[in-house]
Amino acid sequence: MAQQTDKKNSVFRSIDWWTILIYVALLTFGWISVCGASYTYGDTDIFSLSARSGMQIVWIATSLMLGTVLLLLDDRLYDTFAYILYALLLLLVFATIFNPHTIKGSRSWLVLGPLRLQPAEFAKFATALALAKFMGKYGYDIHRTKDFLITLAIIFTPMLCIVMQRETGSALVYFAFFLMLYREGMTGSVLFTGVAMVLYFVIGIRFAEPTISHTPTSIGFFTVFLLIQVFSSVMIGVYCRNWRETAWCLGLCLGVTLVYLLFSLYVIPFDLFWVQVSLCVLLLLWLLWQAIHTRIHNYIWIAAFTAGSLIFFNSADYALNHVLEKHQRTRINVLLGLEEDLKGAGYNVHQSEIAIGSGGLEGKGFLNGTQTKLKYVPEQDTDFIFCTVGEEEGFVGAAGVLLLFLALILRLIHLSERQIAPFGRIYGYCVLSIFLFHVFINVGMVLGLTPVIGIPLPFFSYGGSSLWGFTLLLFIFLRIDAGRNRTQI
Repeated sequence: MAQQTDKKNSVFRSIDWWTILIYVALLTFGWISVCGASYTYGDTDIFSLSARSGMQIVWIATSLMLGTVLLLLDDRLYDTFAYILYALLLLLVFATIFNPHTIKGSRSWLVLGPLRLQPAEFAKFATALALAKFMGKYGYDIHRTKDFLITLAIIFTPMLCIVMQRETGSALVYFAFFLMLYREGMTGSVLFTGVAMVLYFVIGIRFAEPTISHTPTSIGFFTVFLLIQVFSSVMIGVYCRNWRETAWCLGLCLGVTLVYLLFSLYVIPFDLFWVQVSLCVLLLLWLLWQAIHTRIHNYIWIAAFTAGSLIFFNSADYALNHVLEKHQRTRINVLLGLEEDLKGAGYNVHQSEIAIGSGGLEGKGFLNGTQTKLKYVPEQDTDFIFCTVGEEEGFVGAAGVLLLFLALILRLIHLSERQIAPFGRIYGYCVLSIFLFHVFINVGMVLGLTPVIGIPLPFFSYGGSSLWGFTLLLFIFLRIDAGRNRTQI
């Protein structure tokens, strides 16, 4: 008994209380925001269980109890049962696909009487544990093809199941794990490829219709093909250490493009599309020839990037118009400025921006927000709860909340870097990547900077599933961190 008491005391002495303090502060401000978002004029009891503010207290209390239990468990249990937890949650997420209950067009919820749970929220911590277990084993090498493919399978398997539940927003969160992979040695070219694809999509779709002055050449298409040529040429210098070839490729591509552009502007107007495509294909063939001639494999990877860029861009328009659901397509068009639709897909964001703007510097005060009290903003106590912060607490309050999240992220980086075992470091970076993704996307969509994909703001959005899921993520890591200096016997 004395030994168990000493062990518990040792755990609580080793816990990072600064992180717990930030967690409690976020829970407190989150509850205040739920109060403001769900309050209706005339309500007399914000603590009633019939009100969302009252139920949120229940979720907060149970989250605190859950966090305490997680801290009392032996940290080695998380390593031992990582695969089992992953398999169980994966089975639960898969089973939810066939759930007969559809809520807001999604089958991601399990309805157990009055209780509704979203397994996708809990699959995040299980996936993080499985990644930490697999990548932390002796001999793991992220540059080994087999190891990297298994790592991707661990990430994408639950993601695919969640997509099949028609819960695209929750599925996209799993891309956050690539930040952890980058920390663990994944080549930066993977992240660069992702950024390039986003640029191709945004520029190509946004500026597909406008044309270069007095020519039929699309500005979007012209810019994207030019980017492909520039990116591929620069990669030759970066990865093949041959800047002379980079200069030669850039000079040829830009020179030919400039000549034909001037000819189209001042002689005979024509579409430069096929000129740009021809240059990209010639560059691709030259890269393949160089790979064969010099036997430098990096030329093959650059050629793959060039070919992938061409395939991705030419399929992006088809995916937007024939693969995505109508409401998803409309949201992207609204974000890119191709549609306004203030009464439809753009309504949420427009009303949210009005609410935040009306808060001014210091806000309207607790329970005094007009936009939120009159229910102009849909989902204002879940996905769009940050607009309540902006309206009632103003710029000062919104900035304070963002600083709290920044403090949490920085603290998680510090805790992750001080881990002795790879398991703890990898899991820690998984946690901070998920938090960073949620905060960035949620706040971005409330401000109209990112697409509306429907993911909660950690510790603020109303609901038990998300609050328990984030608590599991955080407190498992705090327990692993508390045991980092344990002597292995």
